[in-house]
Amino acid sequence: MVGFAVRYDGHLRCTAAHRPSRTTIETDAPLDNRGKGERFSPTDLVATGLGVCMLTTMAIAVEREGIRLDGSTADVEKHMSADPPRRIARIVVRLSMAAGIPADRRAYLRHVADTCPVKLTLHPDVAVDLSMTYPD
Repeated sequence: MVGFAVRYDGHLRCTAAHRPSRTTIETDAPLDNRGKGERFSPTDLVATGLGVCMLTTMAIAVEREGIRLDGSTADVEKHMSADPPRRIARIVVRLSMAAGIPADRRAYLRHVADTCPVKLTLHPDVAVDLSMTYPD
């Protein structure tokens, strides 16, 4: 178990602390929901967490094989529902993978991304559109 402490700071902002490392992040409500949009919103963190989780779990999965994903990136788009209730309706994740990943491991990496813990945690109504590109 990992613990977190979250404090409401006022003006629709919070500070969250990761207890083991004492690292903090600040959040803000988005512009379209009465916030200033100057920091990640809670739903931004969910979508960002998906991209981070995909890259991290893929790196863990192939590290023992000597395959490195250093320099791989995730471009993430969060789309909110147009109709109530307010929720994430769709997340688009475009993974740009590092050079040198063997062609025979790419389907496996796709599977790992599709089954990362954050994706498995999302409600089935949240559409996740994943694409992966390789430079070679």
